[in-house]
This record gives sequence, C-alpha cells and structure tokens, in this order.
Amino acid sequence: MNLITPSFGLVFWMVIGFGILFFILAKYAWPMIIGMIAKREDYIQEQLSAAETVRQDMSRIQAEHQKLLAEAKEERDAIMADARRVRDKMYADAKDKAAEESKTIIEEAKKAIHFEKMKAVTDIKNEIATMSIEIAQNLLQQELSDKKKSEELVKKWMQDIELN
Repeated sequence: MNLITPSFGLVFWMVIGFGILFFILAKYAWPMIIGMIAKREDYIQEQLSAAETVRQDMSRIQAEHQKLLAEAKEERDAIMADARRVRDKMYADAKDKAAEESKTIIEEAKKAIHFEKMKAVTDIKNEIATMSIEIAQNLLQQELSDKKKSEELVKKWMQDIELN
C-alpha cells in the first residue's frame, strides 16, 4: 500500500508546485485566456448581429423584390391592355378605311358605267344620224334623178315649210 499512498513531503511539494503554477496561471495566463474568450464572445456576438442584420436586409430585399415584381406585372398588364386597345383601334380604323375606299371605288365605278353608257348612247345616236343621212342622201339621189319628181318634191317641201 505504500505505493498507492504518497508521502507527506511529496504532497507538500505538490501543493506548493500547484500553488505556484496556479499563481502564475492566475497572474499571467488566465487574464489572456479570459480576454481571448471575451474577444471571441464579442466576435461571435458581432457575427450573430451581422447575421441578424443580413437576415433583416434579406427580408426587406425580398419584400421589395415582391413589390417590384407585382408592379412589373401590373405594368405588363397595362401595356398589354394598351396594346390590345391600339390593335383594336387600328383594326377598326383599317376596316372603316377599307369600307370608305370600297364605297369610293363603287361610286367611281358607277360614274364610269354611267359615262360609258352615255358615250355608247351618243355613239349610237351619231351612228343612227349618219345612217339616216346616208339613207336620206340615197333616197334624194333616187328621187332627184328625175327632173319632174325633183320639182314636185321641192314644191312639197316649200309648202311644208310655210305651214310650220
């Protein structure tokens, strides 16, 4: 059992050595260790605060992003509605213009047809007049070939002229 129980001298010197070590550690090492632990604690606290700030900033940025996205959707919808209105207006304007042009073309065609009809009627009248003159000329040549018939014809015309 002597091996397990230390002697009084050994215990005394161990206590004195421990006391000196404790004093040196307490005087020089612990303040440094505690200071480093405090610095580390402050650093961790700063990092946690920074992380909280970043989290709040991210929340704010995400809210702004959602707001911008909603505004962009509203603007897109407004632009699309304006584009639809412009398209419908252009379609209606083109339809009205086409109707006007077709009406103008129809009116011009009617006028052209009327003028062509009048021209054809005039041409027919001129042709009839020319034929009538030719027929009258041929008849007069036949009638006036005989002197006696021509004198009778002239007398008859003179009497017709006086009556009118």
